[in-house]
Amino acid sequence: MADGHLKWVKSKVKKAILHYGMLQDGDRVAVGLSGGKDSMALLHLLHLIRREIPVDYMLHGIYINPGWPAEIEVMDNFCRDRGIPFLNKITNIGEVVFECHKGNNPCSLCANLRRGAINNTARDLGLNKLALGHHLDDVVETFLMSLLFTGQFKTFSPVTYMDRSGITLIRPLIYLTEKTIATFVQRQMIPLVKSRCPANGQTKREEMKELLLLLEERYPDLRAKFLTALQTQDLKNMWPPVACRNMRALHTRQTVDNPGPKEE
Repeated sequence: MADGHLKWVKSKVKKAILHYGMLQDGDRVAVGLSGGKDSMALLHLLHLIRREIPVDYMLHGIYINPGWPAEIEVMDNFCRDRGIPFLNKITNIGEVVFECHKGNNPCSLCANLRRGAINNTARDLGLNKLALGHHLDDVVETFLMSLLFTGQFKTFSPVTYMDRSGITLIRPLIYLTEKTIATFVQRQMIPLVKSRCPANGQTKREEMKELLLLLEERYPDLRAKFLTALQTQDLKNMWPPVACRNMRALHTRQTVDNPGPKEE
């Protein structure tokens, strides 16, 4: 049964990679590690399936160290056991976010700083792709956050090319739910590192997790339906962009287009 679960999980990752062309021969892939279940499962799965798919790629684990204590040796040993290089990139991100900035939205600033740091680190190491452990729950939660906090229909893409760094970001876990990953980590006995972030468990994303759980109680297949909606979206049934937001500009344009009767 355990082998069947492993095979099923790997098939979901392979399918995501195939559907969106995430990997090609010769790719040098940075795996963004945090020590949590998602990133550790991602590295393990990418390690396992590179023996099974006809694509030749290498892996490199990177931990963006924000400056607070963490069990670095757990991630280091995890990579070493699989013959994967590992880099503990020390930064002052924690100090900037929680001591210097002290804003109301530390997670957004921290995410931006970590994104820049890992992109630059991957580029400096000569890597061309960055794999992140975002899963299907993250896709739905990001959509809900965009809708509720910014009024936009938006979530992240499976593959994103970043012009500034020249790095292509890939998310191979998008067909897996958070629950599936948690079960996978437990069955594979993957070691984890506890987060020491001061804001851990107090973020807007945690609110979205709670909302998603409430919705799931009534609509158990919500995540699967959401994935189907993303893959079969019909823009013809969405509203078109607003033609003109400025009433004064609209009046001026109408006056020019229809100047009225010509005076003799």
